[in-house]
Amino acid sequence: MGKLQSLSTFIALSLSLSHAAYGAVGPVADLTISNADVSPDGISRAAVLMNGVFPGPLIKGNKGDNFQLNVIDNLTNATMLKTTTIHWHGLFQHGTNWADGPAFVNQCPIASGNSFLYDFTVPDQAGTFWYHSHLSTQYCDGLRGPLVVYDSNDPHASLYDVDDESTVITLADWYHTAARLGPAFPLSADAVLINGLGRSSGGPSSDLTVISVEQGKRYRLRVVSISCDPNFTFSIDGHGLTVIEVDSVSHQPLDIDSLQIFAGQRYSVILNANQSVDNYWIRAIPNTGDITTDGGINSAILRYSGAPEIEPTTNATTSTSPLVETDLVPLTNAAAPGQPVAGGVDFAMSLNFSFNGSNFFINGDTFVPPTVPVLLQILSGAQSAADLLPGGSVYTLPSNATIEISFPVTATNAPGAPHPFHLHGHTFSVVRSAGSSTYNYENPVQRDVVSTGTAGDNVTIRFTTDNPGPWFLHCHIDFHLEAGFAIVFAEDTTDTASVNSVPTAWSDLCPIYNALDPSDH
Repeated sequence: MGKLQSLSTFIALSLSLSHAAYGAVGPVADLTISNADVSPDGISRAAVLMNGVFPGPLIKGNKGDNFQLNVIDNLTNATMLKTTTIHWHGLFQHGTNWADGPAFVNQCPIASGNSFLYDFTVPDQAGTFWYHSHLSTQYCDGLRGPLVVYDSNDPHASLYDVDDESTVITLADWYHTAARLGPAFPLSADAVLINGLGRSSGGPSSDLTVISVEQGKRYRLRVVSISCDPNFTFSIDGHGLTVIEVDSVSHQPLDIDSLQIFAGQRYSVILNANQSVDNYWIRAIPNTGDITTDGGINSAILRYSGAPEIEPTTNATTSTSPLVETDLVPLTNAAAPGQPVAGGVDFAMSLNFSFNGSNFFINGDTFVPPTVPVLLQILSGAQSAADLLPGGSVYTLPSNATIEISFPVTATNAPGAPHPFHLHGHTFSVVRSAGSSTYNYENPVQRDVVSTGTAGDNVTIRFTTDNPGPWFLHCHIDFHLEAGFAIVFAEDTTDTASVNSVPTAWSDLCPIYNALDPSDH
């Protein structure tokens, strides 16, 4: 944990940002977190930003890289919290559980006026990821952005011509009120932003994002939901899409014309720019609020080179081949862990949801962040679930075991469905998907965020405990996580300390945080 860099260094960095604010950074970078006013839909509000922009800059690297991401906390607005943490969503963090990011699970927050180096390697993963604050509802206020790990040996490389910063597409909900000042469970967002631009119903005709393509080329669009709440139905007028990647896992190519993407999920899709030179609407329709595209809301523009710089006049057509999760087949290692029969795992559990009007519960307990991070508890000697806090919300799992988790949903047990559940530290096989009653152990989709569906669904996932440490499992609707919709899997507690060597700066985080006045949290 270091104090801020020298003022001269900071001024130089600030000046450089005016030229490079939208440029990609990484795998080694300073990431400055600060407050500023932004108006992505033409309406100004205070926000929490990385390097001065929303969404944050693309962080990129290559498979095998050592990422050294120095987070510098310059936050001053206590309404949106002055402390912070960053989660690198989808990265396994094997051996660096301390760098995973969730506040009070894997670390204490970084205090304002301080910095913290997230230092981790990505030896065996490539694909589309993202990052966001993992403290309270802070990411809803702007601290979120894309992260891509490129693979020089991408098995799908022959299917596309262009894959760069210009083909990363973030989908975000946007609110005119700070998360901690608004309702606990907002009915809908004020705007949908595509690559940080959009319009709100009844708001000004502000600029929309333009994705530029050349006729005859094939583009790998990396579609990232950096949503706090709604899911989106994504489509591009007049164009089919081919899915090749799901949550950083390569899958067999699947032709579709629309996809529903839930908070935290990512898809790579191939767009073949084989239509007439023109402008075409890109649509991201939320499941709540204004679900039209009237006046350019919920929209961006696909513009062919040579087309006039005007808004499209294309019309939406009814989707005839929407993405169905059960149609997705992993490219390699497709079989689910365990035996291909019901209950064919070492450890199976069902998570029973409930809601009391203000908090969500899993198996009778709502998650209340402990004052001592779960990882620190384990490193301090606590090994069993009975000894780990918060009581009832931490489950110990043995090493090298096959695990099956089921998420039964009824008409009343979890309002606000469908709930997208995210498991840290792993990808998992979805052996039963939302909307399906069949079980697939042979070649089910592999991902790290899954919709748990609606009444009657019993979405079921499997994974292997090959990554010692405490890993969060939670609803990725951030307002629901804030209301306790989470548990922690403490995986292989006996080996956690030997596998995860923590830096001194990490050990300093809690004493510094605990010395803060609550007004500085």
